[in-house]
Amino acid sequence: MPEAADKISVTVDGKEVKADPGELIIEVAERAGAFVPRFCYHPRMKPVGMCRMCLVEVSSPRGPSLQPACFVSVADGMEISTESESVQKAQSGVLEYLLLNHPLDCPVCDKGGECPLQDQTLAYGPGESRQVEEKRHFAKPIPISTLVELDRERCIQCARCTRFANEIAGEALIDFFGRGEDTEVAIFPGKPFDSYFAGNTVQICPVGALTATPYRFKARPWDLEQVESTCTLCSVGCRVAVQSSANEVVRHLGIDIDSVNHSWLCDKGRFGYLAMRSETRLLEPSLRESGELVEVSWSDALEKAAALISEAKLAHGPQAIGFLGGARLTNESAYAWAKVAKAVVATDNTDAQLGDGIPAELVLSLPRATIGDACRAKKVIVIGEDLKEIAPVLFLRLRPLIAEGKIDLVEFSTHETSLSNLAKASIPLVPGELGTRVRALIDSIKGTKDAGEGIGIDIQEIKNATQTLGSLENNPDLVVIYSNSSAIENTEDLKAGILALEESFKNAKFMPVLKRSNIFGALDMGLSPNLLPGRVTFGAAKEYYKKQWGSVPEKSGMGTLEMLHAAAESKIKVLVLLGCDPIADFPDAKLAKEALSKVDSVIFVDSLANTSLDYADIVLAASMDSEREGSFTNLEGRISRISKKVSASGSSWPDWAIAIELADALGDDLGFGSLDDIAKEIARLAPAYQGLRSTLSLNSEVDEGILLPVKATKVELKRKQGDPMVHLGLISVEHQGAPLKSGASNEPGVYSDEKQQQDIGSTISLISKSDIKSDTTSKPETAASGAKSLRLVVTRKLFDRGTHVDSSLFFRDLVPEQEVRIHPETASSLGISSGEKVSISGETCKVSGQVILDNRVDQSGVVLIWNVSEEDVRSLVSNSEKSAHWVEVES
Repeated sequence: MPEAADKISVTVDGKEVKADPGELIIEVAERAGAFVPRFCYHPRMKPVGMCRMCLVEVSSPRGPSLQPACFVSVADGMEISTESESVQKAQSGVLEYLLLNHPLDCPVCDKGGECPLQDQTLAYGPGESRQVEEKRHFAKPIPISTLVELDRERCIQCARCTRFANEIAGEALIDFFGRGEDTEVAIFPGKPFDSYFAGNTVQICPVGALTATPYRFKARPWDLEQVESTCTLCSVGCRVAVQSSANEVVRHLGIDIDSVNHSWLCDKGRFGYLAMRSETRLLEPSLRESGELVEVSWSDALEKAAALISEAKLAHGPQAIGFLGGARLTNESAYAWAKVAKAVVATDNTDAQLGDGIPAELVLSLPRATIGDACRAKKVIVIGEDLKEIAPVLFLRLRPLIAEGKIDLVEFSTHETSLSNLAKASIPLVPGELGTRVRALIDSIKGTKDAGEGIGIDIQEIKNATQTLGSLENNPDLVVIYSNSSAIENTEDLKAGILALEESFKNAKFMPVLKRSNIFGALDMGLSPNLLPGRVTFGAAKEYYKKQWGSVPEKSGMGTLEMLHAAAESKIKVLVLLGCDPIADFPDAKLAKEALSKVDSVIFVDSLANTSLDYADIVLAASMDSEREGSFTNLEGRISRISKKVSASGSSWPDWAIAIELADALGDDLGFGSLDDIAKEIARLAPAYQGLRSTLSLNSEVDEGILLPVKATKVELKRKQGDPMVHLGLISVEHQGAPLKSGASNEPGVYSDEKQQQDIGSTISLISKSDIKSDTTSKPETAASGAKSLRLVVTRKLFDRGTHVDSSLFFRDLVPEQEVRIHPETASSLGISSGEKVSISGETCKVSGQVILDNRVDQSGVVLIWNVSEEDVRSLVSNSEKSAHWVEVES
């Protein structure tokens, strides 16, 4: 194949190499097999050339000169030397300078053993110190946030931390202060490093200047064992290295996966393992006796659970049993529980979304965008909640590109988000009016109506959006990222808005962002009414699964709202809670409490205690991440591996094992006895998974995971060699011989099997747009009464008082106070000022919070935060089925 016309030739240490114009010397040299030492360089950030460790000798018309390889681009005919005498002398001098005031405390430094400064001093340093003077000293360590501590003596001023905070996260909360020898990294006075992404600065710090408080003095790198796994605390599915010592998980590190997380993690995912040590951990199965939960054997607990289900089914039919939750499960566990519900119990009453998600038929039927699609798109529409709060690493991937002008952003939001200041247009939104405002934008683009005509909002933002999008036809790579705009929103209006965009922008791709972790895997496995495993509807696949399973429900079942109403009316007799907390998570708290109070029996399957545990009659203790194996499906539809690293705590079991044994106690056989059996059955039966040999045949070399539906082609197994100066901790552990794989097969995960595709594909169609049942007319409700009535919007924060956060002492301090966001003109009309403490009154109760004036809040709305204080925002919701909820603000 001929060389590309724009390739140039350079010589590295006498070896000719082809390179792209503009490529950095350090990148070309690495490809040529010449390692150039570095500290400040990071491939995911802009080069700055600060540390000068990467000096190389570059030819020029005036003779060779020393140039920073991480900052200078190659030119045609350039000759580069990385090993000349002058280069070695310069590198030795840089290291001697860096060590002048660096403390020799390696034996007590958390970075010891995986420290680039140690490694490069040994390889390139002077060998001995000429310094006899006293080194500089600072008070240390300084806690700059709940999770990060700073040791200023160790800092080499590479600026990795400050650049990440500014370039990637967009939060310049940490920066350089002082000048000359007094320069130091610091935070602003009185303002801690309160970033969701602070842990990334610890991982990329090349010395021990920034350390993670939970990991300090926990282990040494040579004591660690490691597996690659997937973070399950949101639907992005970031790849992580799980590291343990003495059978205890002590650290998560981000792995650089190009298609997903670029090695970045949010702090919730990075430190989420701390919940494994919680005092609220459930370790044994138990039964309620005389009002108290008493620990029992697994056989007794399963026998009792089977008896309750059997009695309810015999007396009232399978419709008297419901299964709530499932997003916490692995794909294999979700499939096992779906089979228990739909084949053994024969009920379709299953719902993993708990009434605050997006209809499954909308999520699964529209053309799905990947994170890469969104990052390559020239134009992106974001609808709903702040991505930083519900999909933080997706936010990290998009924010730098939007800031650099590579992506033009149009957002529909209820309040100012983390991307609002970068958006070309930010259209205000209130529940019930997305369809109206989307259609107004489309009409404006078509030119059939003036911008914003008749919808009562600032028309300038509609004009800005019209100018940004240009035309309906000229957006071949448009990506729409959408979520609910309010946690208590009726989803009919969301469907109307999304379908209007899909109808108008023919080539658009859609990325639904759902709050719960493996919710896409749960939906794929059929944990939703009217769905069966493999993204197929009940109507399309009923006969197929009846033949394969032997039994399926006779009719479609109920979702969470209908199940809770039925339970409150004593029509549902048994509720099985699969890793969920309807008391805290369902939008109508009153209905959830009434339902769990009136239902005959509650079977609680979870790892951590939560508020719904008070209603449990049977507790089946489940193992947590890093104690279980399986697979995870992220918001792109990408499957990745969840790996086991430590033994399960107490007598807890993996969820799939509980499902198998419960089915056995019910007198049925699920047809599999191991995790591998389940994974193979999914690949064999589930239509969307056709072509996949097994959901567990992913090995650590399939870096990017597998995107579904798969094509009948082999996946190229390829592992990029990590940069030991960038991917700190990972390489050192691998070199110590720690297991990098988790017993996975070495065979490719995808194979060509045309017969299987024909057998399934000829009889069953995947869910499609035609399966969406929607009233596409938006019908906003009017205010009940009172001039002060405002429409209530409830948004989420990354850290709230949910089960996982509440189970970690470090996370509890990160939960924010309640805030009341309101438009300045609305606040003025109500006589309210910024910072004032006000009360929000519903029909029966009040919630208080501090006023924040926000120009992007609709003048008819007020925005509160879900689950951050003792005062429950959901108490303002009298009926979760309404499309709008009205409250009054009182000072």
